[in-house]
Amino acid sequence: MTFDLNTFEGLRTPYYILEEKRLRGNLELIKSVAEKANVEIILAFKAYALWKTFPIFREYIKATTASSLYEARMAYEKFGTKAHTYSPAYTDYEIEDISRCSSFLTFNSLSQYSRYGKKAKEVNPDLNFGLRINPEYSEIGTDLYNPCSPGTRFGITADKMPEVLPDDIKGFHCHCHCESGADVFLRTLGHIEDKFSKWFGQIEWINFGGGHLMTRKDYDVDLLIDTLNRFHDRYPLLKIILEPGSAFGWQTGCLVAQVVDLVEDKGIKTAILNVSFTCHMPDCLEMPYMPVVRGAEIIEDVNMKCSLDDDNVYRLGGNSCLSGDFMGCWRFHNELKIGDNVIFEDMLHYTTVKTNMFNGITHPSIAIMHTNGEFEILRKFTYKDYLNRMD
Repeated sequence: MTFDLNTFEGLRTPYYILEEKRLRGNLELIKSVAEKANVEIILAFKAYALWKTFPIFREYIKATTASSLYEARMAYEKFGTKAHTYSPAYTDYEIEDISRCSSFLTFNSLSQYSRYGKKAKEVNPDLNFGLRINPEYSEIGTDLYNPCSPGTRFGITADKMPEVLPDDIKGFHCHCHCESGADVFLRTLGHIEDKFSKWFGQIEWINFGGGHLMTRKDYDVDLLIDTLNRFHDRYPLLKIILEPGSAFGWQTGCLVAQVVDLVEDKGIKTAILNVSFTCHMPDCLEMPYMPVVRGAEIIEDVNMKCSLDDDNVYRLGGNSCLSGDFMGCWRFHNELKIGDNVIFEDMLHYTTVKTNMFNGITHPSIAIMHTNGEFEILRKFTYKDYLNRMD
């Protein structure tokens, strides 16, 4: 099965479509950064977890990062290597299984380390322990995504650190970014060093977390490489790890939906789709942000009015029962008709791992467009998927 990559004409049901060519482009850039900066860059499953594509990833990277037992198992069983694991809180009933599937285990607090460190090492003596630190600085503007806001549950501040670390703590983990630029990392790094460099002589590695959006077109890759190399110069014995998620899946594919109805109320025209923002594009409502729609122009309108005077301007509505399951407005090149494809750009990272089956709505299928033009369906969701979640 082959399709025009611009229109996907012929599709009649929703699909997330990954483009292998774009994915490989991101992977090549990420591998290049890792080599030039002498760092390890690993895949964060919280943003991308399409395990059927892991054979492609293994051509470019060697490890992944997990935040839960299931992610750690996926790293071990599907990627083929033990995970760099961090969780806000481990539990009595999962710590042993997580430890078996992990190579690195980072604790969110000293109390978690005290409670589970011994048990974890009994299960896996080769575990490399770390602590998550909180530099109390982040330039993330949306509180929902800011791990360093006052009252955060993430990490240990410098004033709560012991002067001498436990012998088996070998590294620090720090996450302060969300789709951020290299300039943000440079400024944040100053705060990390100011707060925590006094302990750098006691550790072997530091993980600067995710949010380094190095595959975005305007990202200053040279600045990132220079910043990391300068850090190496200052602390030559420290191994550096980055674990971006979005950077791997950035701009690698779309969500193709179809118009199933056109309605109007109080001067607002809505094209109802066979997908849902709350179910299939949750970050649009959480962040919030207006996704790019192929062949359409975003209309900046605080009142969300899609005028009847313009035949080609529409609000886009989801097919769930949530009243706020809509966004708008967009101006399309042509008047929309029932059956038309509406293509949401950049819908592979985070979206595919955060979807849900609220309302029992049919879930979009997942496919990959290979470099040779072959359209391969990776997964079709059925009634049994919904039923099993309720079983």
